[in-house]
Amino acid sequence: MTIGAYDILEKVRAEKPLVHHLTNWVTIYDCANIVKVFGASPVMAHAPEEVADMAGIASALVLNIGTLTSELVDSMKIAANSANKKGIPVVLDVCGAGATAFRDRKSLELLNEVKIDVIKGNASEVARIAGEDVRTKGVDGGAVGRDLVEVAMELARDRECTVAITGEEDIVTDGRGTYLVRNGHGMMACIVGTGCMAASVIGTFCAVDADLARAAAAGLCCFEIAAELAAEGGPGPGTFKTKLFDCVHGLNRSQIEARQKIEVR
Repeated sequence: MTIGAYDILEKVRAEKPLVHHLTNWVTIYDCANIVKVFGASPVMAHAPEEVADMAGIASALVLNIGTLTSELVDSMKIAANSANKKGIPVVLDVCGAGATAFRDRKSLELLNEVKIDVIKGNASEVARIAGEDVRTKGVDGGAVGRDLVEVAMELARDRECTVAITGEEDIVTDGRGTYLVRNGHGMMACIVGTGCMAASVIGTFCAVDADLARAAAAGLCCFEIAAELAAEGGPGPGTFKTKLFDCVHGLNRSQIEARQKIEVR
C-alpha cells in the first residue's frame, strides 16, 4: 500500500520548510546536510537568547539529546514552548535514553514540560522512555523483551503523540494506526549519524504534512531507499556516506514507488 511518500517529498522540495535544530554536536553537520539535500532549509540555533525567535519562524523543531547538558535542555524548553505556541511539530530524539539516569531524567523533563509531537529513538531508547527496564549501550540499542509495536502504541497513546522506533524495521505509530517501514541497508549502521539524520528527516517531512505518523514513515522510507541506492556496488563507509547525500538529492518517483516497503496496520 502506498502512503504517498514521493508526494510528500515533492512538498518538501516545493515549500523548502525551515527546520530548526537543537541537536547533537557530533552529528550536527550531517543533520544540516541531510535536511538541505532533501530540499528543505536547516538552521542550528542553540542560544537561549534566540531559540524562541528562531522557532517562531520555523516550520518544525528537532530536539536531539545526544550531547546534552542541563543548559542545552533549558534552551530546548524555550524553543519548544515557542514552537507549541506557533503550532509547529516538535520532534524529540531521545538519543542515549536508557544509558544513564541523567538522560532518562532530562528526556522525561522535556516530555512533561512541553508538548512533544514525535518521539524518535531506537528500540531500547523508546522502551526506556515508555517505562521499560532496559539499558542502552551508549547510543546503540539494547534488547527489549516486549513486542515493540505494543510499546510504541502504548507510549503514543499515553503521550498523545507519534512514536517512531528506528531499526532494521521502523515502527511509526500515533497509537491508532501503525506503519512498518522495511527499507534501508546494513551499511547505515557502519557510520555515525544516521539515527540523528533520521530525526532531522522526520522533522523535515512533518513540516509539510499534518498527518505526522504518515509524514514520519514517508521520510524514513525515502531516506532508507536512498541508503539502498547508495550501497549499490559495495562501497566502504566513507564512500557510502557521500553517495547517501547524492542519492537523497536525486530521489525520483520511480525509485521510491518501485522500492518502498511499507506495511500499514
